[in-house]
Amino acid sequence: MTDRAVARIDVGAIERNCARLPQPLCAVVKADAYGHGLGPTVEAVLAGGATWLAVATAAEAAELRRLAVDVPVLVMGALTRDELRVATDADADVVAWSEEVAEAAPRVHVKLDTGMGRLGTRDRELALRLAARPNTVGLMTHFATADELDDDLFPAQLEAFQEFLGDVARDDVLVHAANSAAALREPAAHFDMVRCGVAIYGLDPFQDDPGTHGLEPALSLHSWLASVRRIEPGESVGYGRRWRAREPTWVGTVPVGYGDGWRRALTNDCDVLIGGRRHPLVGTVSMDNVTVDLGPDPEVDVGDEVVLIGSQGEERILAEEVARRMGTINYEVTTGLLPRIRREHFR
Repeated sequence: MTDRAVARIDVGAIERNCARLPQPLCAVVKADAYGHGLGPTVEAVLAGGATWLAVATAAEAAELRRLAVDVPVLVMGALTRDELRVATDADADVVAWSEEVAEAAPRVHVKLDTGMGRLGTRDRELALRLAARPNTVGLMTHFATADELDDDLFPAQLEAFQEFLGDVARDDVLVHAANSAAALREPAAHFDMVRCGVAIYGLDPFQDDPGTHGLEPALSLHSWLASVRRIEPGESVGYGRRWRAREPTWVGTVPVGYGDGWRRALTNDCDVLIGGRRHPLVGTVSMDNVTVDLGPDPEVDVGDEVVLIGSQGEERILAEEVARRMGTINYEVTTGLLPRIRREHFR
C-alpha cells in the first residue's frame, strides 16, 4: 500500500455492466459516478454503449462538458434560476414540471409524478400542456418501489404513466422511466431508453447479489494493517470501551474511519479480510481508524493488506453486505466514500 486507504475501480467491469443492460441506455453518473470517479467512469459507460448521461445538478453537467463529453446530458434535479443558466450553457436538457422552467429552458423532459412524491407534477392537465410545447423533447417518470418485487405501487405507477402517454398527441419525444431495478425486472418499463445508475457500477438494485443479474462489482476498498497488539481479558479498544476482550487475543488497527466514509454505524458490526480470512471489526469506528479482532494466534503482520469491500482469497465482502449491517443501501456505501480515499482506476 502507498496510501492509508484506496478504492480500486475496475472500469472494464463498468463497461461490461453497461453492455449487459437494456439499450438504449442513459448512464446515471451523478455524485461523482456514485463515488467511482466521474472521468474514468464516463469513458467506460460510453465504451459500454451508453448514448445519454444523466446527473442531478447543473454543476455536474458543466463538469461533463469540461471533460469534453459530447453526448446528450440530462439534468434531473431541481434548479435555481442561476443553475438553469449553468445547465443551459452546458447544452444540457433539464427536467420540467412547471410552466416557469418549461418556458426558460431550450429543451425539457416533462416529469409526471406517478407516485414517487418528490419532484414532478401530479397535475395531468399541466403535464399534457407542457408535453405539447415545442421545446419538450422527453417525457418521464420515476419509480419508487421497482426494487421491491412484492409491492403493488410499481405496476400502478407504470400503468398511470402508460395512460398519460396515451393522451399525449405526439410521437416525436423520448419516453423514459426505468431505473436499474425496473430495467432488470420489467421490459414494459423500458420505453425508448432506460436510466440506470446503480447497476452500471455492479451494485444490485435489489440489495442482494449482483452476480444474479450478471453484474460485476466495480469498486473494492483496501487499507493496511498499521498495528498489531496483544489484548488481555477485560481490556478494551476504542472510544467508549464499546468492546472488551473476553479472552486473550490480538487486535489490529486499520487506518480508515468515518473521516473516510467508513461509517460509525459499523461499530462492532463489520468484517474485513486479512490473509484471505474474515476478521470482525471490534470497538468504535473513529474518524481515522478501526480495530479488528485477529484472534489468539494471528498469522498476520503489520503492513498486510486489508480488504473492506471486495475479494481476498476465497472470501468476498460485497457492498450489499456492508449496507445491510448499516441498515442502508449499497450505493450509499460507495457514494459515501470521501475524497480522502484515493480512487485508483484500472482495466
